[in-house]
Amino acid sequence: MSSQAREENKMNFLWGGRFDGTPDVLMRRFGDSISFDIRLWEVDILASEAYARALARAGVITEAVRDQLLSGLAQVHAEFAAGCFKIQPGDEDIHTAVERRLGELIGAAAGMLHTGRSRNDQVATDTRLYLRKQAQVLHQELHALQTAIVDKASAHLDVLMPGYTHLQPAQPVRFSHWLLSYFWMFQRDRERLGALMPRLNVLPLGAGALSGNPWGIDQDFLAQELGFDAVATNSMDVVSDRDYLVEMLGWCCLAQIHLSRMAEDLIIFSSREFGFVELSDLYATGSSLMPQKKNPDSLELLRGKSGRVIGDLVGMLVTLKGLPSTYNKDLQEDKEAIFDALDTLLLALPVMTGVIQTLILHPERMRAALSDEMLATELADYLVQQGIPFREAHALVGQVVRRALARGCSLRELPLQEYREVCDRFGPDVVEWLDCERAVERRSSVGGTARQSVLDQISAARQLLSNGMARLR
Repeated sequence: MSSQAREENKMNFLWGGRFDGTPDVLMRRFGDSISFDIRLWEVDILASEAYARALARAGVITEAVRDQLLSGLAQVHAEFAAGCFKIQPGDEDIHTAVERRLGELIGAAAGMLHTGRSRNDQVATDTRLYLRKQAQVLHQELHALQTAIVDKASAHLDVLMPGYTHLQPAQPVRFSHWLLSYFWMFQRDRERLGALMPRLNVLPLGAGALSGNPWGIDQDFLAQELGFDAVATNSMDVVSDRDYLVEMLGWCCLAQIHLSRMAEDLIIFSSREFGFVELSDLYATGSSLMPQKKNPDSLELLRGKSGRVIGDLVGMLVTLKGLPSTYNKDLQEDKEAIFDALDTLLLALPVMTGVIQTLILHPERMRAALSDEMLATELADYLVQQGIPFREAHALVGQVVRRALARGCSLRELPLQEYREVCDRFGPDVVEWLDCERAVERRSSVGGTARQSVLDQISAARQLLSNGMARLR
């Protein structure tokens, strides 16, 4: 390669002056990140525009150069937006690609843009800007899912179903009560998303490679321009800080786990053996061999994708655990993990919203699954009302249940004499307690399954949804 060709080739890199040769092709494939960090193009240009204005304010460049830079960056933005930006062989990352194209458009003035700036503080700024925007979308998708849950619960307020512990029939509950249990999981997710924003919304730009900026850049101005709440207080820390990414990945994991748990319940409830609900054809698929099958693939994928999101978090933690201070190239591994987790959640949340909105209920199957055995606690409470301590009542009702099992009959069918042989406090009115509606209505505590308690939940949920329309900060 001639000296001129070598110099032209090195011009594609932001760091080539020190080197006589260029990286091996395999090294380029191994080290380049443009294939995945290209999605940061918009925030990279946004941060560069703010930095150009800050350079002019500090007197580092003239207003004329600033205007050249802003005009060129606007053209680069337009090319990306139109889908006609062309990646070149020397574009190792999004920062290189933008600056390379800027130079092609406006010439040598493009080289002034990087004054005092490093890709270390640049990428940290870009990822924070990107995550801030994605957090807003996640907030909206959570809001939509919660709205679908509340609407479905309201529409089926009085449907009763078995409640389960250990996946065994436990006590009767309202379907609406079961469904709303997931509203509160997702509400905590929404709250956690808001709680991490202050740590995410901190400006790294101006930290340079690790030691700060020597050009008198007004970082408060940059923070205001880019909508950050604060400026990082330590340049060495902020260029390597990926805590906000770990928090976001952890958030994604927990939200995805909540989706997975809901999916699991619905998979069980939609099985032939249960038949409580049925998925719309919009969210089910068939078998390539068995024509009769209707598979809950949407739910199974919601459950299955939890593994990959958890893997994204674990991978990030392992990457960080042994790093020395400030920036290390290992940190390039952060983007694919967070992009994958975000992409997964931004598909998973609206899929679950669609599942809930179109879910078909079979109340008669739920009612048929209710049985007297789920009312055993009612019998214990009956005895408590007769003055018997609950632990003693519990043991006595256990004997009643055993007698019913021995006779092969339900608690309602068990003769009163059998009850009285266990405890003479049982009277003819005991049969009145063997009623699912009555059992449900007795659970009138805050958060209980009684009708008014569920209505109170719905009211509280709608209030939260109304208040939660505001953007995250």
